[in-house]
Amino acid sequence: MSTFATYPSLAGVPVIISGGASGIGESLVRNFAGQGARVGFVDIAVEAGEKLAHELTQAGQAVRFASCDITNIDAYRAAISGFAAAQGDALVLVNNAAHDQRHDWREVTPAYWDDRMAVNLRHAFFAMQAVAPGMIAVGRGSIINLGSISWMIMTPQIPLYETAKAAMHGLTRSMARELGKSGIRVNSLVPGATITQRQLDLWIDDAALRGIEAEQALAGLVYPDDVARMALFLAAEDSAMISAQQFLVDGGWASG
Repeated sequence: MSTFATYPSLAGVPVIISGGASGIGESLVRNFAGQGARVGFVDIAVEAGEKLAHELTQAGQAVRFASCDITNIDAYRAAISGFAAAQGDALVLVNNAAHDQRHDWREVTPAYWDDRMAVNLRHAFFAMQAVAPGMIAVGRGSIINLGSISWMIMTPQIPLYETAKAAMHGLTRSMARELGKSGIRVNSLVPGATITQRQLDLWIDDAALRGIEAEQALAGLVYPDDVARMALFLAAEDSAMISAQQFLVDGGWASG
């Protein structure tokens, strides 16, 4: 029996999640669907996205997948419109899609800069722009922007990723002011060193795991479900008077 919270205010609510086919995004899709929300998610990983949507649909949950490159703003807008037509205007948007590709600052070109901003920041603004009218029409909504502790702890070899993620909180603060009087909350959710399969495959070995635990105030490790549960709270009416804030789910590592 689960000991975690159920949020009645999320039942039947249309939700859009970017980058939902794997990692934290997959956990977000599963957790929102498990609350009875109507979930639409996008990803460039077509096979994984279709498999996840099929699994959850077969389990009786309301989940839709659209193959979409979120750097193509026209395509992303079309996907958002498609979800709205199928499940209603989004009342929750989770801007999760990102990519922490390692890079040497000496080798960054203007084209690579633009690409990293498109992958990690630009899409979040245009998704907000796309869903805001529907939220304004009913006078409520929650937008959750995924940040990162990487810029807070000065992780090496990802300066453009860190720039985008630091900017994400600036975007959160500014849009919270722009949209707040219409009943729309905008917050940042900041994961720590989250143990996903991609991180294990590429960066995190046994020594790194020990290092992460040494840096955290809490024993144990952060997993995608830990992040998703904070997203549920920020999306639910339980957080009705919370906006323009950033919430760290990092085991007590960084200082926001």
